[in-house]
Amino acid sequence: MTDLYGTLKQYFGFTSFRPFQEEIIRDSLAGRDVVAVLPTGGGKSLCFQLSALMRPGLTLVVSPLISLMKDQVDAMRASGVAATFLNSSLEAHELRARLVGLESGQFKLLYVAPERLFSADFLSDLRRWEVSLIAVDEAHCISEWGHDFRPEYRRLAELRGFFPETPLMALTATATEPVRADIIRYLKLREPRCYVASFNRPNLTYRVFQKEKPYEQLLNFVRQRTGENGIVYCQSRKTSESVAKRLDEDGITAKPYHAGLTSEERSRHQDLFLRDEVNVICATIAFGMGINKPNVRFVIHYDLPKNIEGYYQETGRAGRDGLPSDCFLLFSAGDVAKQAQFIEELSDTREQEVAREKLRQMVHYGESAQCRRSQLLRYFGEEFGVENCQGCDNCLSPRDTFDGTAVAQKFLSCTLSIHRKSGFSVGLSHVIEVLTGAKTGKIRRWGHEELPLYNAGKEHSRPEWARIGRELVRLGFLEQAAGKFSVLKITQEGRDLLNGQKTARLTKQPDHPEAKTHRVGDIVCDEALFERLRQLRKRLANERDVPAYIIFSDVALRQMARLYPANEREFIRISGVGQKKLEEFGSLFLAEIAAHLQDNARQTFVEDFSFPAPLLRKRGLNDTQRETLKRFRAGESAEQIAQARALVPGTIYGHLAIAVENGEEVDLDRFLTPDEQVEIANAFAKIGPANLTGIREALDERFDYGLLRLYRSVTQGLVK
Repeated sequence: MTDLYGTLKQYFGFTSFRPFQEEIIRDSLAGRDVVAVLPTGGGKSLCFQLSALMRPGLTLVVSPLISLMKDQVDAMRASGVAATFLNSSLEAHELRARLVGLESGQFKLLYVAPERLFSADFLSDLRRWEVSLIAVDEAHCISEWGHDFRPEYRRLAELRGFFPETPLMALTATATEPVRADIIRYLKLREPRCYVASFNRPNLTYRVFQKEKPYEQLLNFVRQRTGENGIVYCQSRKTSESVAKRLDEDGITAKPYHAGLTSEERSRHQDLFLRDEVNVICATIAFGMGINKPNVRFVIHYDLPKNIEGYYQETGRAGRDGLPSDCFLLFSAGDVAKQAQFIEELSDTREQEVAREKLRQMVHYGESAQCRRSQLLRYFGEEFGVENCQGCDNCLSPRDTFDGTAVAQKFLSCTLSIHRKSGFSVGLSHVIEVLTGAKTGKIRRWGHEELPLYNAGKEHSRPEWARIGRELVRLGFLEQAAGKFSVLKITQEGRDLLNGQKTARLTKQPDHPEAKTHRVGDIVCDEALFERLRQLRKRLANERDVPAYIIFSDVALRQMARLYPANEREFIRISGVGQKKLEEFGSLFLAEIAAHLQDNARQTFVEDFSFPAPLLRKRGLNDTQRETLKRFRAGESAEQIAQARALVPGTIYGHLAIAVENGEEVDLDRFLTPDEQVEIANAFAKIGPANLTGIREALDERFDYGLLRLYRSVTQGLVK
């Protein structure tokens, strides 16, 4: 099967690929190992899901996120794909039923956790189930350099010995170069093709604000986004509990999510969130959340993350559907001190050094006046190349600057005088204590209360001096040594500043969140109709016991509420509408749109937006396919063409199927009697068009695989 685009539209409802998806899939289908680094929301799952539909046999998906498996399987089944999962959440009878289905070749995709792979006899079972592709999701877990190392992932290398000829696909959202090297090494990948997409998420807006009255700041932000879904990340279980409780009391449905809850409680809270019964989940940073909810409209960091990788991954859970979403970080010097204290409690010296450096980079991000997006991308080795991203607080509302030469000179002079008096350098905190007149044991022991600048910095608070000191480090006037004792040293630039040869422009801190603005990814639509369609979607999802986004995404609903499709031909052109969803839901949503227009005027929109272009399936026939089509039109049968060209009939059927997918007409009556066509149609209806192997077996293998594919190409591509 070579029609990627036809299969993409039929099962997933899309007419085009995201960056690198097509290349990854084609390399995998060619039998190559692949490493795919695609940002959160960049479509990693589709790479192995579509690959599974394009090849015979079973695709094995290894994932550490048990909570994600059911979501992905539900989404696949809703699109007409035979998928299942095996994990500890299943009852014994459910497990037995799925094992029977796997033995009979019923499924195209199987999701498992790494622990199950190496349980008794499971690898032997996999050999019988004809695994044709192994996809390792969250592949960064195999590397100690990654932010989420899992020792059980190291055993995945054994898969190469059990399946030496089976291609592997390793996928992750956050992998620096050392992590990618570990993935290749520990999975024993053979000359893999590596694809690293841009880490830029243009639909996300990044904001950082000083943490003053954090709950009031949070509440104000959430109230501006009534009815929207979001995640609040907290440092501790206690904070996640208290914040969720206060939000609930203030009329915003919220639940906590952390490792201290029972697995049943976590599952219930997550399920409420996925089904839009709860608007906000308050989760601990350490525990994280494995969710595939595409319509998370905001992610708020109530406390400071430990590192950029974790922050990027957590903010990446917002806006996976491509619609505008907000990332909001509350930053305080107190949180920096807490994280530094946690680092001091680590037993491994090397681990401490790495953690300090990662925290320093996180602090730099939080306090910088530069473009947030550029900083995030630069961390992952990517240059943004645009001066103003129009999607972060520093670009949307550039901070005021002031001539900070005098205050900078005061800080530098204090640092220099401490060194001259004592003969050694000190850290940021001690300089601030001298400037603000602290009465500590160190100040008395070292005689620093005798310095001229002792208590000379009362015009600024300690947090303000801390921001000034860190900005002087960023600007290159000071150097801060790595390690436990992060002492300060004045650079040549700093000496020039002290001597009056340079000036220092420092930045003021912002106070309040900005209001919502029209941003990248917005789909302006008839909001009343959108809400009406949301209610219909919710009702249908509840009836089927699945999250609402399994039915249709917000993107699809907003397109419907903007374009007002009036028939199936227009409806199937909505993003995310495939053949099965057209058949199952098309009439319901079309009726809802028509009913809305009976009582409401059709709105027009200034912004340029129209139906997505019709699916361009014509990728051209090659010479051998064109020769088959020519002979077929001349009246030769598939068997005659195959004999004349030294090919098998199945190949000829495949050529004709590709011709159909390129817009040519082929009459099925030349191959099948009316009764045979009815028999095949019933098998397709019962088993689903994805599982040609299952259909062939249900028909007692009386029909060639290629002929069944040709039948599907002729009948499934028809638009009513």
